[in-house]
This record gives sequence, structure tokens and C-alpha cells, in this order.
Amino acid sequence: MPTPIVEVDQLFFRYDQRTSHKIIHNVSFTVDKGERIAIIGNNGSGKSTLAQLLVGLLMPSSGKINIAGKELNEATKWDIRKHIGLVFQNPENQFVGTTVQDDIAFGLENLNMPYETMKTKIDQVLETVGMTSFRMHDPSRLSGGQKQRVAIASILALDPDIIVLDEALVMLDPKSRREFLQILQHIQTKEQITILSITHDMDEALASDRMILMENGTIKKMGTPIDIFAEDENLQPPFVERLRRTLLQKNLQVPQTFMSEDEMVKWLCK
Repeated sequence: MPTPIVEVDQLFFRYDQRTSHKIIHNVSFTVDKGERIAIIGNNGSGKSTLAQLLVGLLMPSSGKINIAGKELNEATKWDIRKHIGLVFQNPENQFVGTTVQDDIAFGLENLNMPYETMKTKIDQVLETVGMTSFRMHDPSRLSGGQKQRVAIASILALDPDIIVLDEALVMLDPKSRREFLQILQHIQTKEQITILSITHDMDEALASDRMILMENGTIKKMGTPIDIFAEDENLQPPFVERLRRTLLQKNLQVPQTFMSEDEMVKWLCK
């Protein structure tokens, strides 16, 4: 039985301690190493607040968060941040260097990493995200998808166990989204990095191992994407399910149950 790398137990949070209104209400879940979790829900459901709690930008009103076996609190948050990285919706908020390689080097310099080791590490992460030829470019002048790749590279260089993505696909065009999802799949399988993705993108959610559906600060449902999309008709389905429903409406002999992307491709190729 694997030991969870993220453990959230009876988590509560409210911004104003003088009121009883809680943004996060009795949230509990665990995440295993190398697992990919999508956290979805409407605006105001508490998704982004949960992301900030997980990386220690906010502290719980009550309850516990354990990251890599260590409880998150004011005394431990800086050490825990060595294990977890956050990628924001707008990556420009994270840029500090005038070139792509300088931006990646910034965090490594703070760790006093030797120059040759740093150079090797920068080469590795640039290759992983497909940005080697852009190493001398100004990151602020890149496209949206390229900026997100640089943001991911800067975090990968620090060898995190966990990456939290807070609506990282929102500003990307469809092609950049597909490329970004491929990079996430690559780093999850090759590096065994745990990915928690706060998202409105249902195609991104479908690619996860499990989904957490939040509503009014609580967990409404938790399970595989196929189970949750099949059970909850109020959710905007991913493209592959919209396609299946459209084909059904045209009286074609389509399977009656929710299909993954791979299942749909196999069915179409019959």
C-alpha cells in the first residue's frame, strides 16, 4: 500500500476569523506519489483557495495538511516548498530573469548550486519542456504556451515531488493546450511527479487519474473522471463525450456509456 504524498484531513479555512463563513469546509483527501488529480468546480467553489493552502500561501483555520510526510505549518512551510511547486494562471507573475535560462537559474542560484550542475540541470529541463532553442529569449515576449513551459521548467529544475497547477491552461489556445497536456503526461510518467491541477478545462480533467469535484467549499464527489462525468449530468462534459452524444442524436450506433479518448478513437477506427 503506497504512502500518500499529500494528506488533507478535515481542512477548514475562512479569510475573516470574525465570521462563521468558511471558504473551505471539512475537506479531506489523499494523493499518492505519481498520481494526477484534477480539482474542478464552479467559480467560488474553493479550488484556488485549496491550491494556496496546499503550498502554504494560506494557513488553515483548522485541520491538517501533510506534504511528503511532514505537517504543513508556519514553521515547516519553507522546507515543504522544496517538495511542491505552484504554476499560476498567468506565468508572467513568476518571471524574474531577462532570459529563459536566467529565469530557470534564479531558483537554483538561491540553492547555491554549483555552476556546472546548474548548467546541466537547465539543459535537462529545457529539453523536457521543448524550449531548448528559446533559452536566450526574453520570457515576457514568448507566446502563452511557451510562457507556461518556462514556468514548468523553472519548477522542474528544483526537483519537486508535487506540482500544483492553478488554472494553468486558461490563457492558452487549443494547440498550446494540447502540447501542454502532453508535457504534463510526460513528466508524470517519466519523472513520477505528482500533479494536482485546479482547472475548468474538462479535457484536462479527463486526462487525470482521479477527479475531485468541489462545491461551496466542500468535496461533492471524488472518483475517476469516467465515473464522475457519467454520474453528474450538470458537468460540462469533455470533447469526446460531447462527440458521443452528438453521434447518438444522429441515431448512429454509438456505445451507450461514457468513453475515454482512447476508447472513442478505437471505436471510430473499427
